[in-house]
Amino acid sequence: MGNIAGNSAGQEKPLILLGLGGVGRALLSQILEQRALHGERYGLRMRFLAVCDSSGAVEEPEGGFTEESLAGVLQHKEAGSTLASHPLGRSYRSPEAVVEELGGPGTVVVDCTASDGTAGALLLALERGCQVVLANKKPLTVVQDVYDGISRSSGQARWETTVGAGLPVIATLNRLVSSGDEIERIAGSFSGTLGYVMTGLEAGRAYSETVAEAYRLGYTEPDPRDDLGGVDVARKALILARGIGWRIEMEQVEVRGLYPERMAGLSVDGFLAELPSLDEEFRGQVAGAALEGKVLRYAATLSEGACSVGLTAVAEDSPLGRLRGTDNLVEFYSRWYNPNPLVIQGRGAGVEATAAGVLSDIVELQLQ
Repeated sequence: MGNIAGNSAGQEKPLILLGLGGVGRALLSQILEQRALHGERYGLRMRFLAVCDSSGAVEEPEGGFTEESLAGVLQHKEAGSTLASHPLGRSYRSPEAVVEELGGPGTVVVDCTASDGTAGALLLALERGCQVVLANKKPLTVVQDVYDGISRSSGQARWETTVGAGLPVIATLNRLVSSGDEIERIAGSFSGTLGYVMTGLEAGRAYSETVAEAYRLGYTEPDPRDDLGGVDVARKALILARGIGWRIEMEQVEVRGLYPERMAGLSVDGFLAELPSLDEEFRGQVAGAALEGKVLRYAATLSEGACSVGLTAVAEDSPLGRLRGTDNLVEFYSRWYNPNPLVIQGRGAGVEATAAGVLSDIVELQLQ
């Protein structure tokens, strides 16, 4: 990786930002906050060509965005307004249309959406010589061909924050694979929300009580089933499986959620009210695991070409067994890391941590 620290001439890095939700707004704020650092240390200034949400885009005005105008875009979104209604905003046909109009060699297209509709824009960006950074998992977990198109782009794409937010999970996996080290097994806890629930169960609390508290504290999505169903963890597991080199589709990932199908159609309030009916079942599973010196974790497991996500009993003295609270943890077992795995642990969620990881990806693309 090159080092351009002290480059007084500096370089402009044009960006197209897709998504101005929590992560996108945090990223824009961090870029503004780190202007001096990037200029002094790397001779780098990030220039926004457009910021987009699902309604439309605010494109760079004549003379460029000022710090004040970008801060105004942030305030507009934080007030709950759409970008199409911004004084400089306009509606657009699709993310592809923005990339086609503004994207070119050296431009970075940053996907901070939660949409599966950006895959075409990202592939088009790479075809046009742009670079791509994703916080959005969905383009990498649709059909294998889309993953291949992004991942085989000669180092012009990065997606570190799709698994573990700011943790270096993807970078570690890539280093193991590129060295020829054979990955034998990966096990991980990829949801801070579900880690919180597991810690509560281990402490002897009722399942319904722990989930309800996580909901009250804002740890869960507005509908807790979005966390408890395990689909988000499954997407992260699929990204790792494809990173190993497995040819695997989402429907091949076994996903075992933490509630029965009969509760899927209830309202959120109805779902929470029905949770105590599951307490005895979970209490029994906790006790059964304890008899074997194990604890329950909601984990993803990749081994022998198979990928599964669900409630798993693990040894109490294993890295996963010692995990507490909302941290994420990944164990890599390989030819060189066995019987003791390579372990990565730390804060694996939150818009600020995720945005910081995206920003690192952008800077590292420039410096490679």
